[in-house]
Amino acid sequence: MPAKSMEELVALCKRRGFIFQTNEIYGGLQGLFDYGPLGVELKNNLKQAWWRSMVYERDDVEGLDAAILTNPEVLKQSGHEETFTDPLVDCRSCNSRWRADHLEKSACPSCGSKDLTEPRPFNLMFKTNVGPIDDGSSFAYLRPETAQQTFTNFKNVVDSTSKSLPFGIAQIGKAFRNEVTPRNFIFRVREMEQMELEFFVKPGTDEEWHQFWVKNRLKWWSKQGVSEEKLDLYDVPNKELAHYSKSTIDIMYKFPHGLEELEGVANRTDFDLGSHTKNQSEFSIKAKVVKNSSSNAKLAIQDRETKEWIVPYVIEPAAGVDRGVLAVLNEAYEVQELEDGKERTVLSLKPHLSPIKAAVIPLKKNNEDLVSAAANLKGELQGLGLGRVLLENSGNIGKSYRRHDEVGTPLCITLDFQTLEDQTVTVRNRDSMEQERIHQKETSAYLQEILK
Repeated sequence: MPAKSMEELVALCKRRGFIFQTNEIYGGLQGLFDYGPLGVELKNNLKQAWWRSMVYERDDVEGLDAAILTNPEVLKQSGHEETFTDPLVDCRSCNSRWRADHLEKSACPSCGSKDLTEPRPFNLMFKTNVGPIDDGSSFAYLRPETAQQTFTNFKNVVDSTSKSLPFGIAQIGKAFRNEVTPRNFIFRVREMEQMELEFFVKPGTDEEWHQFWVKNRLKWWSKQGVSEEKLDLYDVPNKELAHYSKSTIDIMYKFPHGLEELEGVANRTDFDLGSHTKNQSEFSIKAKVVKNSSSNAKLAIQDRETKEWIVPYVIEPAAGVDRGVLAVLNEAYEVQELEDGKERTVLSLKPHLSPIKAAVIPLKKNNEDLVSAAANLKGELQGLGLGRVLLENSGNIGKSYRRHDEVGTPLCITLDFQTLEDQTVTVRNRDSMEQERIHQKETSAYLQEILK
């Protein structure tokens, strides 16, 4: 069973070094978190799995890593300056501030008062000064999404790779949103990381591709250990759609705090490329909200058969890395009752996501021969390039097993005095707790098989 509450996951994450409150020694900073020694490994493994699926396993997707600081003109033309807002209200009784669309029965969640101000828009984008003089005349935004930097690089990617439709541009990177009420641990934060694909298609084929990517993403999350029974699809109604969207399907997951969005798959039409195109009148573009783009670019692609210039439609699967980490942690978390009446906490992570792939454990920490043999084996396994392998020289085999169960290590390899005689070791499986004696030379193949 997944975690019973968010508190269980928060406690595990701090205790075992997955996630910490940022600047905790100074009281922290709301909506910001730091990934610890194991958390950074899990997060990187999830990103690598996404990149491998999106870029390496496909021939129609290229990668990008764009700047975080964004020319304000980009976000003006994209509509973010005008529309990227939340409605805020203040409680006159206790002076707290809330998002109007999050209130129940128009009452303050803090004190219950209904003496609230009228809603007013609050822009979610962070500004920062550019250059030595802070007079407000030269500024940039911290990007609220990675997508716009992908769109502004559309021509660069097409020109340098000679891609034809359909094709995609994938990007993983930081985004920043000045959330009014960050909440639920790493679910809603002010500094986040996104995994976004902008997939460019011919107009008229967009709905078919939209359905393709929804199905594709459901399968991918299943491969990461997220139960299909915990996933649901939400067809976002027209009144809730983002300003750029023709249609959006949200992949919903049952987090400890409730059913919420894990990933969105949006049909952005030609809104974005059209918004950044110099002469829109040459094309049939949805982005009529923008009168005159000040860019000097023609973000279109020529059909190789008809020679017609096309502003592609865009299908965008966009997932938050932090929400993904929270989902896989929740799915993997389990407290099991053992036959001896004791309990063990185990993270049954998919092996390719596990922060530590294997722990090599000498039975006696003060025995030089055992420790040396364990260090040599650790080096051999680490050299396979499969991920982090840890030398666990604690001297307490039982506690070592329990610790590695709790952090999701799929395999523990113990060297004892028999190892020094016949070079055999004991391998222990995290999920079944079964142990097997094999020759030390077989451990590389054994680990590779588990990590397939």
